[in-house]
Formats: sequence, structure tokens, C-alpha cells
Amino acid sequence: MRYLTMLIAFILIFPMAGCLDEEQSPSYSPSHVTQRPDMIKMHDTALNIVKEGLKDSNGLIQTHAIEVVATCKRLELMPYITEKLRSGSVPVRFAAATAIGDVRYTPSEFAVKQLLNDEDHNVRIAAAYALAKLGKIETSDVVRKGLESNDQTVRANAAMLLGKLGSYRDVELLKGVLRKEDSTDKVKLQSVESMAMLGDRSVFRDKLWPLLISKYADDRLMGIFGMSALGTRDAKNAILSMLHDDVAEVRLAAAGELGKLGDRSGKPEVESYLQNKSGGVTEQGNQFAAVAIGQIKDRSLAKYLPELMRSTSKPLRLSAAKSALLLE
Repeated sequence: MRYLTMLIAFILIFPMAGCLDEEQSPSYSPSHVTQRPDMIKMHDTALNIVKEGLKDSNGLIQTHAIEVVATCKRLELMPYITEKLRSGSVPVRFAAATAIGDVRYTPSEFAVKQLLNDEDHNVRIAAAYALAKLGKIETSDVVRKGLESNDQTVRANAAMLLGKLGSYRDVELLKGVLRKEDSTDKVKLQSVESMAMLGDRSVFRDKLWPLLISKYADDRLMGIFGMSALGTRDAKNAILSMLHDDVAEVRLAAAGELGKLGDRSGKPEVESYLQNKSGGVTEQGNQFAAVAIGQIKDRSLAKYLPELMRSTSKPLRLSAAKSALLLE
């Protein structure tokens, strides 16, 4: 059975160009790189790319830009995120509310509170999450009740938000979701990742290891992200083994997630790919490589970002901009 490439129904941390088994046309080919980038200019360019993303007519591009703002904690851009709470797009409202919670942006508390009565259940649980992160702990029960929804997207998003809330007592609720016969693969995968985020070590052998040894690259990617969320020594060692995977995108994802865990072992893999030494360039590979630069936090890789930020692909430009801001 094939699993979804990303776990969250609405927010794509770095939007993919399709599953790994499909032929993809790259929008970036590293013909040259800037040897000594002007970090200040690169920073300004990155901020402009994010601002353009927030104004884009495509809701998925907006959600990607919102995620960049939240991950990089760009407080000067949070007023733009607050405006997105009034968007006509459900995914955008969901992403904006989630970002306010992630950043704990108190000036938006009143605005996000209005979304507790939103017409869409996904948005209501995102608002509840945000308020819980802002200190209104009682609203976390709204998120928990989302696990009981018959709507699989609501259930998956509730599982994701519980992982971000960080209460270990929610592990048992997530195990209950796994036992539900009607829970879909995306719900189960998100529940497993959230259990890992909450520190449940039982998922290492029972749930995540089988994904890492799957014959499907998409499964192995999910295993890497889950192991990264778990963050134990064994989990990191498991990710290290994926640097030798046959698929470049899997190796790049492993490199980036290792970087998040403070291990730069994947740097040579990222640099090799960006120098076009490790096989064909793909849109998905470009995005993994771009994101990995900021996750690894090695400024020697910054020389690749200017050209990545000139890509014709908006998601790739946003991924590169995210890394540029993370390297400040």
C-alpha cells in the first residue's frame, strides 16, 4: 500500500512535485553558484519572496509562505498572517491560525478567538490550538475532540496539532485513533508522527522502522520524518543509515532531518546534489536540498541559495528563502 507523501492534509511544509516514481521536470539546474554571497542582500531577497508568497493568488503558495514565517519566527511579518485569518480559503485560515500558535503571537489572540466559531471544523481546531499555545489551555480539549470526527482530514489535523501541543497524556488518545477501523492511512501516519513528537519510544520499532525498510520511497520518507520527530539516539542512527538510500530525494530528506537534530553528516550529500554530481535533478530533490541548507545550518552551503531563489518554481523559491532566513 502506498502512503501519502505528506502527512498534513492542508499544510505542505515543502510542497512536492509528485511521488518519487514519476518523471519530473526540474525548474533549477545548478549551472553556477555564487562563491561569496552577500548575506544581507540574500536576506532581503528572501523576505521579499516570502512577502510575495503571502500575496499569491494560489492558496497553497500562501500556506507555504505562512509556514516559512512561523518556522523562521519573523515577527515583523505576523501582522500579515493575522490578516489571513479572514481569508476565504479554509487551508489559508487553518495555516494562519496554526502559525499564530506556533509563534505564540499574542497580538492576534482576539482575532484567532473569533475562529472558534468558524464554519469549518479544521479551522476551529486550529484556532483552539493557537489559543492553547497562548495560554488558554482549556481550548486544547477542542483539538482532542477533533480526533472523534468522522471527517478524516479533521481527524488527521487534530492528531497533528496534538503532537505540537506537547502533552504526553495525549499519546493514549492517539493510540486509540490507530485502533479505529475507519482511520485512513493519512490519519494513522499523522498519529504515529505525533506520538513520536510526544516522546513515545514504542513507535520506533513498531511503526517507524517498518516504514524505513519499505520498498516504497514515499514510505521511507515518512519513516525519516517520524524518526526525526522522535529524536532519540536510536532514531538519529536510523536516519543516518538512510544517507545510503538508492533514491536521492530520500538521502536529501535524511540529510535535512539530521541537520535539525544537530548532525551535519548529510552535508556532503546536499552539496553533491546541488553540484549535480548525484544523478538527475528533480523538482522534489531541489526542494529537499533547499530546505536542508537551512536545517544543516552550515553557511558554506549558502552559496547555492541565490540561484535557488531565482527559480521559476514558487515553492522552491520559498524553500530557499526559508533556508536563507534560518542561516541568519
